[in-house]
Amino acid sequence: MDLNHVAPCGIDCVNCELFAANGNREAWARVASKRGGEPEAYACKGCRDGGGCVFFDGCETLACVKEKGVDFCSDCSSFPCNRLMPLAEGASFYPHNMKAYNLSVIRTRGPEAFLAEAKDIRLRYYKGAFKIGAGPQLGPGTHQ
Repeated sequence: MDLNHVAPCGIDCVNCELFAANGNREAWARVASKRGGEPEAYACKGCRDGGGCVFFDGCETLACVKEKGVDFCSDCSSFPCNRLMPLAEGASFYPHNMKAYNLSVIRTRGPEAFLAEAKDIRLRYYKGAFKIGAGPQLGPGTHQ
């Protein structure tokens, strides 16, 4: 498994529109128009080989993972830490709140199993309807 398909913080790079392997030139152009430069410069290679997120500079979580010498935050004795705490701000757009769940799947079932489920996890997060005691439920017509 290529570790670049999952960020150390649990973000599912494989589902990100900026991930280079996805070839989404329109997404790269949108970021380039905001940040300047050529669209190809925003084709993310993943945190591990690409040196961090192409959308912002200086990820504290990536620096911490490198300092501690772990592959994922869930390998750390401080997991979960405040860097992974869910936030309401931006929750409808940014995948930050999925990190702790994703890392729990990685920790218990492994990165390969996580990658096999990653698209469904993201779909449930963004398209699911919450049912108390059952978590996100997908409605009719949505793949489960």
